[in-house]
Amino acid sequence: MNYCSKCGASVSRKTPDNDTHERWVCDDCGVIHYQNPLIVVGCVAERNGKVLLCKRAIEPRHGYWTVPAGFMELGETLAGGAARETLEEACATVELGRLFASVDVIDAGQVHLFFEGRLVSDYGVGEESLEVAMFGEEEIPWDDIAFQSGTFALKKYFEDRGKDRGVHFHELRRSHS
Repeated sequence: MNYCSKCGASVSRKTPDNDTHERWVCDDCGVIHYQNPLIVVGCVAERNGKVLLCKRAIEPRHGYWTVPAGFMELGETLAGGAARETLEEACATVELGRLFASVDVIDAGQVHLFFEGRLVSDYGVGEESLEVAMFGEEEIPWDDIAFQSGTFALKKYFEDRGKDRGVHFHELRRSHS
């Protein structure tokens, strides 16, 4: 961030009085610009023992497979966002089940949340996908999954199949070694 969205002046990184984190603060008007994590919602949609995956047509990770997922929009629920992303990326309608995985992607400033889903329509290639296909657990192209959070969600989904084990939590950070 370079400039204040309120007055246009330069901003600096500093810890405001009575705060615990460094923030972008306007050098002129003093407005504090809070930056909070973004929420990504997705769905592992299943039908007849296979799950729906999309090959990405966009960066990051163009050409890699992912579960349908994306950023939440203002004014929608977690479940609504997961269903919308599945429709946008795979032209598919899902009946959502339980929230089963949460991944804190610390370095990207994101939280990824995944729902179980039952595919209730046909599917097709959405604007952000090159290809869409159904995979059994043994058929998944594990080395070509776009994001670690998606790999975590898929593995937990298959481990939990038919059981409610609650929500699985995972934290991803870059290695600093």
